[in-house]
Amino acid sequence: MFKSILSVMCLLVFTEVNAQKKAVTENGEEVILYDNGTWKYLSEPVKIIPLETNPNPVTRPGNATFQLKSKKIPDISFWVDTKKWRFVKGELNADAEFELKHKEHDLYAMIIVEKMEIPLESLKDIAYQNARSAAPDLEIIRQEYRTVNGMKTIFMHMVGTMNGIRFAYYGHYFSNPQAAVQFITFTSQNLMKEYAKEAEEILAGMEGKK
Repeated sequence: MFKSILSVMCLLVFTEVNAQKKAVTENGEEVILYDNGTWKYLSEPVKIIPLETNPNPVTRPGNATFQLKSKKIPDISFWVDTKKWRFVKGELNADAEFELKHKEHDLYAMIIVEKMEIPLESLKDIAYQNARSAAPDLEIIRQEYRTVNGMKTIFMHMVGTMNGIRFAYYGHYFSNPQAAVQFITFTSQNLMKEYAKEAEEILAGMEGKK
């Protein structure tokens, strides 16, 4: 189950696929057709969500005592509570160093580290555009600057649909001169409200050179 759901989420977030059926109206306008019978215009304007600043610093929870070290960039670590989470080296996505699954909930996470400097705002935009290529109805619900263990990051909460699945996605994005990091956690949209605390907790374990 871990692999099957995670592989779907990899498609949702990282690959370019035709997530929903597309059609053309008699007026020549492209629309997206969903399995539940609803539809929307493909060219519908994207809602602009302001990028605000969260004044409350985020710190690593005390129960996150196991350190996952990036082999690409030694200065990047991810602290995990192994009583709650299990992890494997990236298997389903070539770019992921680690894939994680909550032991009790249908909540998943993925860590991607790239050995290049990408401006933080550009990294956030690239992540959004990549995800939108898989789920054209993807929308940003919230985005904000955060200070995570002393590092300036961007947090994004996005939702979108693929293959009839409505998913929700939380992510922390970080960049310095040595690396660009995406630390994401995801589940179905109907479960994210219930699992939001656990999602925020795992994301708070990211530490690195500022």
